[in-house]
Amino acid sequence: MILVTGGIGSGKSVVSNILRACGHEVYDCDSEARRLMDSDAGIKCRIAAELSLEVVDAGGRIDRRRLSELVFSDSEKLAALNAIVHGAVRADLRRRIDMNHDLFVETAIPLSGGLVEMADKVWQVYAPEELRIRRVMLRNAVCADDVRARIEAQRAESVPGAELIVNDGVSPVLPRILELLGRI
Repeated sequence: MILVTGGIGSGKSVVSNILRACGHEVYDCDSEARRLMDSDAGIKCRIAAELSLEVVDAGGRIDRRRLSELVFSDSEKLAALNAIVHGAVRADLRRRIDMNHDLFVETAIPLSGGLVEMADKVWQVYAPEELRIRRVMLRNAVCADDVRARIEAQRAESVPGAELIVNDGVSPVLPRILELLGRI
């Protein structure tokens, strides 16, 4: 299993989309975490009980904007959310790896998510911080301060020894991905 990682706005999804276009399976931890949070009543109950009743509406749906505002401004609440969700994601991922060991896994939080230990290799996607802020502001319609808070929450997630993919809008990404694929 190869981790594709990098902070918010770095371009992990660009790399993942290229991998998919090349015929590789990519497990997107954010999407799968959302799927698990939406489908698992136990996870919803824990989020409501441990974080805030206000993040789960009367219909049992998670208000993602409210949840993001809550956890990205409070490191203790972020840690609590991660403790709830990461175990479910790791268990789901283990099942997927058992079915396909040649899996790529996209995640912004390889260390705190406990995924580095599961990986054979790590590819780190890099983009300058100001470019990342602009990308996320455009994509998510949020202010720069919100993006900076998310970047700060992920600050310590760089993996020593990872293969670097520069996605700065200048360096070509595709040749680097093809080079790394050639080494597998």
